[in-house]
Amino acid sequence: MAPKVLVSDKLSETAVQIFRDRGIDVTFDPALGKDKDKLAEVIGEYDGLAIRSATKVTEKLLEKATNLKVVGRAGIGTDNVDKVAASRKGVIVMNTPYGNMITTAEHAIALMFAVAREIPQADTSTQAGKWEKSRFMGVELTGKRLGVIGAGNIGGIVCQKAVGLGMKVGAYDPFLSDERAAKLGVAKMDLDKLLAEADVITLHVPLTEQTKNILSAENLAKTKKGVRIINCARGGLVDEAALAELIKSGHVAGAGFDVFETEPATDSRLFGLPGVVCTPHLGASTTEAQENVALQVAEQMSDYLLTGAVTNALNMPSVTAEEAKVMGPWLKLADHLGAFVGQLTDAPIEAIEITYNGSVTEMNLAALDCSVIAGVMKAQNPDVNMVSAPVIARERGIEISQTRQDKSGVFEGYIKLVVRTSEQDYSAAGTVFHDGKPRFIQIKGVNIDAEVGPHMLYTTNQDVPGIIGTLGQTLGEKGVNIANFTLGRTEAGHQAIALLYLDEQPSEDVLSALRDSGKFTSVHPLRFDV
Repeated sequence: MAPKVLVSDKLSETAVQIFRDRGIDVTFDPALGKDKDKLAEVIGEYDGLAIRSATKVTEKLLEKATNLKVVGRAGIGTDNVDKVAASRKGVIVMNTPYGNMITTAEHAIALMFAVAREIPQADTSTQAGKWEKSRFMGVELTGKRLGVIGAGNIGGIVCQKAVGLGMKVGAYDPFLSDERAAKLGVAKMDLDKLLAEADVITLHVPLTEQTKNILSAENLAKTKKGVRIINCARGGLVDEAALAELIKSGHVAGAGFDVFETEPATDSRLFGLPGVVCTPHLGASTTEAQENVALQVAEQMSDYLLTGAVTNALNMPSVTAEEAKVMGPWLKLADHLGAFVGQLTDAPIEAIEITYNGSVTEMNLAALDCSVIAGVMKAQNPDVNMVSAPVIARERGIEISQTRQDKSGVFEGYIKLVVRTSEQDYSAAGTVFHDGKPRFIQIKGVNIDAEVGPHMLYTTNQDVPGIIGTLGQTLGEKGVNIANFTLGRTEAGHQAIALLYLDEQPSEDVLSALRDSGKFTSVHPLRFDV
């Protein structure tokens, strides 16, 4: 059955057609996003939801979204999506951060010119029949110091364009490397130095706990007299009340704002102040950008629903289509290892330790981590997946660690998992053979070679005669066929294990017979999603 996608906001017909061309069953109802009750009634039918800003993906809506796998936001901002609730629900949240980068960067540059030359005010005056040539004395941008807060995708484009305009550009960004700064042609600066030296300050960071009010009253007071402030990023980055007072006092010469603390902004403290230019969140509002993000979200969602490729996800590691093909068996192995250990214990899990050895270390380990954790967690919660499992693990205080190792042993690459609980530790390791099938190669330090099937039986015992006979006879008498039988031991007379691949799940009657035989220290039926 084809995946079903609902488009509940305005998307171009070309983007909707991409879903159809890719074999997606798409419903295009751009008015539905504004009707939360109607949306809640139908959302349970869909695997994907494509939105812009009108649709609010709340925790309440997600409770109704019983089949939802992915939400795709055509644009950068996902403030209208409850990402924590989506992660708990196992729903991937994607955005399209690259489709409107140039458009937003150009809007910031446009506001710089508009503020520097008071273009909107001069236009209003001139069209009113006035000719106030001497009133509008602006400043040049050439030769001025531009301070860029955030030199990521959009900020980097602003840096390049500002350098091209002949501005001296300094950037504050904790993640800006020396190499990238050199490539952009900008000077790395700490925030205090940027505030003290910049003639124009432009912001290009997301709104987080770290960046909220980054231009606070305290930081705005550190700026040089005559500075101009540009914000095309997010409302809440600037203390608008403090900025308004500094504009009134003449310390700040002007400001260009496209985003506000409260939107729609109908009564901002900045409105009507001299030297201030305001636009209604137009950063991404160009024909090209709106088309680009719509096409991009349609492609991303289709790729995920059809191939498992994850692009621009905010709550899960990205996995390209090529990676998905190569990593598919390894992701399955990671899930099997987690599921094996997860089914062995009911004790509280304290830590999950994952070791990657050899060739597997070159893969997307973040995605493999998610698969391992999901395998472990779904034994207690069958509804978890690669998105929700890490969130649940963190909420439970489970420590997650990852180690990479150079190739050792006979295998080109393998994954080893150790789960530490309040009672004991469990370990298992596996690899993927050339046939693409995951195999268990070690359990509790015992080397084995076991194919993984949907129905399995795991037993432990002291290494004594009669174990194989007891297993074979008991299962045979109960009519359970053995597809594959693997044995292993640490050394003669010590701990031994058996892992059996069965044609059907053993009944409680079978398990009781084995346990009552007195030959086994533990008997565990196992299920795997193969």
